[in-house]
Amino acid sequence: MANKKKRVPEGATQHVTAGPYSPVLEVECNKLVVISGQTCIAPDGSIPTMDFAGQARLTLENCKKQLLTAGCSFEDVFKVNVYMKDLAFWEKFNGIYQDVIPRPRPVRTAVQAVLLEGILIEVEMWAAKE
Repeated sequence: MANKKKRVPEGATQHVTAGPYSPVLEVECNKLVVISGQTCIAPDGSIPTMDFAGQARLTLENCKKQLLTAGCSFEDVFKVNVYMKDLAFWEKFNGIYQDVIPRPRPVRTAVQAVLLEGILIEVEMWAAKE
């Protein structure tokens, strides 16, 4: 199901090595929903896994939960910022992200960053709400 609030403009292109994201999006909305950086930290403050793939999945699940509190889903997301402890995780994250985030995929920035102890990935999202 396509989200009619966001679309990739005709003629938009990106390089062949680009990940699973849109190079540019046009977005129509009445309200913005922005979630702060989410990680894999559980409600009790623990880090359930030290494995990157597990942390990435839990982080995206935490993003989803925050979006739902504002009446949004991944379909409404138009901008994603990803902070990874090591960009060597790029391909692994792209595979997980591609399975979870629907098309048209949000525009996305990914950078290597110093994160909290034990955290391998942090994700921030912007969504368009009608």
